[in-house]
Amino acid sequence: MAFVRACALADLAPETAVAVEIGDEDVAVVHSAGEVFAIRDECSHASIPLSEGDVGDCEIECYLHGSRFSLRTGAALGLPATEPVPVYPCRVVDDQVEVDVDNPIVTA
Repeated sequence: MAFVRACALADLAPETAVAVEIGDEDVAVVHSAGEVFAIRDECSHASIPLSEGDVGDCEIECYLHGSRFSLRTGAALGLPATEPVPVYPCRVVDDQVEVDVDNPIVTA
């Protein structure tokens, strides 16, 4: 699949996430600390959409139990989650966010 359009950069306010579907993958596209990230839109602890959680300091927090994940690595940073969440290569081209879901940076 390689890089495909996920959303417009204008759709991402600072420190927010939007849910998108790319192929069979649910992805949260996130704008944090002036960067854009793409992470699987599912908490590894409770299968809750991460895109509905809080964003800050290159982390995203699951709204249900408070698990936190690194947007750079997908690492679980706070209990109850202990397993990472896949993150995907992401780039901005002509004000469009593109994501490559075929080549995750971290696999759960």
